Amino acid sequence: MPPIPALFTLSVDPKGRIICTQPSQLVYLLTFDSPPDNRLTPAFCSSFILALNILDRRFPKGTVVTTSAIPKFYSNGLDYESAIKSKTFFSDSLYPLWRRLLTYPMPTVALINGHAFAGGLMTAMMHDYRFMNPHRGFLCLNELEFGAPLMPPMSSIFRQKLPNPNIYRTMVLEAKRFNALEALQEGIVDGLGMVQEVLKFVQELKLVEKAKSGVYGKLKMEMWRETRGYLEDYAGSEKKIKEELELEKRREAKQEESVVEWEHLKSRNGPKL
Repeated sequence: MPPIPALFTLSVDPKGRIICTQPSQLVYLLTFDSPPDNRLTPAFCSSFILALNILDRRFPKGTVVTTSAIPKFYSNGLDYESAIKSKTFFSDSLYPLWRRLLTYPMPTVALINGHAFAGGLMTAMMHDYRFMNPHRGFLCLNELEFGAPLMPPMSSIFRQKLPNPNIYRTMVLEAKRFNALEALQEGIVDGLGMVQEVLKFVQELKLVEKAKSGVYGKLKMEMWRETRGYLEDYAGSEKKIKEELELEKRREAKQEESVVEWEHLKSRNGPKL
């Protein structure tokens, strides 16, 4: 079978690209190829948003599928150290991408061909549906392992979309790596397979027809209001987080005081305490 010609290709600095093809009528496949692991850099986010804008504004409405040309990774998440040093990454790059996906006016399917860790999994969760390669890859929120707190939309998207809160507990507090079968059983993904299986899924659900009435994106804006609100009000969320951290420091100081007082009483009154 000859390769499917590209509708367009966008560069991702320094050596990456996003390729758009049309494997079936009104099904648009965005394939990431940003070595080594499709990190969510500002350049990647910008090109991803532009690809979504081009499809929305210049092509007939249908269904958008995203996947990776790198077999091992769908996306390995943020470049965390660079992200937290930047004053604009979340407000100008990552959150606009997630909001665009979350409220996109066509159905979206993340075809997770390999690992999707941390922000990579969150990006997949911003899609309407998720399919996973049954033979390769794990889904994991590994913030526990590298010492990163979850920001509000990073948490709310799982609260809103996962069918069982206990699964989210396992994801966050155990950093469990879910293989494809486990992810399907727990409702993290909607199906297993690769492009042909996704195309069958799109056909069975008649997804290419869902955007025709013009309200698909508007319905999602209301469905996911909590997460959308966090994504849109980055400054407000940041202010609230800082206030909460200050309060937590005061609580910790009081907790330390109570332990010091106990230790003092113990030393004065002997081991019976």
